[in-house]
Amino acid sequence: MKEEYSIFRKFPTLEQAIELRDLLKKEDIETILEDNVPPVDITFSGSTLNNQIEIRIKQSDFEKAESVLEKDAEGLIDEIDKDYYLFKFTNEELYEILLKSDEWSALDYTLAQKILTQRGKPVDKDLLNSLKNERLKELAKPEGNQKPWIIGGYVFSFLGGFLGLIIGYFLWTSKKTLPNGEKVHSYSANDRKHGKYIFYIGLIITPITSFLKIFNFF
Repeated sequence: MKEEYSIFRKFPTLEQAIELRDLLKKEDIETILEDNVPPVDITFSGSTLNNQIEIRIKQSDFEKAESVLEKDAEGLIDEIDKDYYLFKFTNEELYEILLKSDEWSALDYTLAQKILTQRGKPVDKDLLNSLKNERLKELAKPEGNQKPWIIGGYVFSFLGGFLGLIIGYFLWTSKKTLPNGEKVHSYSANDRKHGKYIFYIGLIITPITSFLKIFNFF
């Protein structure tokens, strides 16, 4: 079966995305560049694509791609001015960068390690791997309670509204991409179950109400 490509990075401009694409291509990492793709990794809590350019790669290439970015960042560290904001960060704030590396650039992630090491603080591969695993567990947790959306979904589905179908479908099928490329369900098993019920209720009732409206039954 053909391996699926997952979102590796998002950029606000095409130029930034092309720069990363070219860097990865030099290391024989296949990439797909997409602009304004459909919202397959959204959540009702507000995580949207917001017109961002996406670089997608195979999940099996994620670790290699991260290494490429870190190596590229290492070559830039010596050129960084000492006024760079990270040098003013506390040790706790620098460790926070190591924990939430997915929220920071490869340059900041690599520089945070160097600054901590220079301050005599422990930074090794075991620690970094432990922090990444902890972060993955946190991000893999389902989104918070979706009760308002579930109630709204049932209401719209029973009324024959197309919106009920949409709400049900996304509660049931929506997934999010973790920093390692793995895709997990965005919502809990219980919320997904309600989403499935909402979708099928809407699938049955919406055509019926549409038919009745067309022939002026109500």
